[in-house]
Amino acid sequence: MKTRIGIYGYGNLGRGIESALRQNPDMELAAVFTRRDPASLKINTPDVPVLRAEDAPSCADKIDVMILCGGSATDLPRQTPELARWFHVVDSFDTHAKIPEHFDRVDEAARAAGKVAMISVGWDPGMFSLNRLYAGAILPEGKDYTFWGKGVSQGHSDAIRRIEGVLDAKQYTIPVESALEAARSGENPQLTVRQKHTRECFVVAEPSADLARIEQEIKQMPNYFADYDTTVHFISAEELKRDHSGIPHGGFVIRTGKTGLEKEHNHVIEYRLKLDSNPEFTASVIVAYARAVARMGREGQTGCKTVFDIPPAYLSPKSAQELRAELL
Repeated sequence: MKTRIGIYGYGNLGRGIESALRQNPDMELAAVFTRRDPASLKINTPDVPVLRAEDAPSCADKIDVMILCGGSATDLPRQTPELARWFHVVDSFDTHAKIPEHFDRVDEAARAAGKVAMISVGWDPGMFSLNRLYAGAILPEGKDYTFWGKGVSQGHSDAIRRIEGVLDAKQYTIPVESALEAARSGENPQLTVRQKHTRECFVVAEPSADLARIEQEIKQMPNYFADYDTTVHFISAEELKRDHSGIPHGGFVIRTGKTGLEKEHNHVIEYRLKLDSNPEFTASVIVAYARAVARMGREGQTGCKTVFDIPPAYLSPKSAQELRAELL
């Protein structure tokens, strides 16, 4: 029996989920839920209903896992605990500093409803988080370095678009090359957040908007821009479409460490992602974890989970026997 997936929100990530489901024959799209007029939304999967977001609870018996595709700034803190009352859910909440409090709210709602809820699924948090855990466990005497980009951050771009007077925006996270090379050197440099990355924003503002106010709101935004050297460019909608229509991203997780009785041997673990499409890759990660959530739900597990809580075998459609024979 196929796992029935609901998509809650049909932006870049929602379309990526729909595409990823086509590559996973053990899963199928059951419904799309939108805050827009459903009649105005054209999806790419025939014969799948598009429904109003507020109608989601009435479909609880038709969906095995609901994937939430809203933004971390204002959508997911409200939507995930609310929908965990009705569904097993997966979200991509990516405000690192607020993950513990988001976890607690979602865990309380999911346990009360007897549901499984996974938060912060993607590549960071997500795949990068796992690599930091593995590398730190293997090289306990060492130091972690995470670099993002150059690429478009969906969460940061969404946070800019929520500012009054902003019509559209793209934000690029850019590693500082000298910091990246210092991390790879094995010398364990002490690097501040500001030394590791810069942020560059391209913003389309309303004609009458106060550009100075928008720029200050961006640069002073906690958890997003306040700790970084940030450059803001105001451009036209035509320029944004012409020059910044893609959504590439990627990055590096580096762990340097020492082994030996005298700590005389240096080691470097490096994990890299280079992504043509940030939302499509994120969606592919989420779909794999939705499979795991469905399995845990069938086992009777409840509560909030993160990628740290999921056995790797739960992500694969292959049996344990196949995994041992083919991959081990």
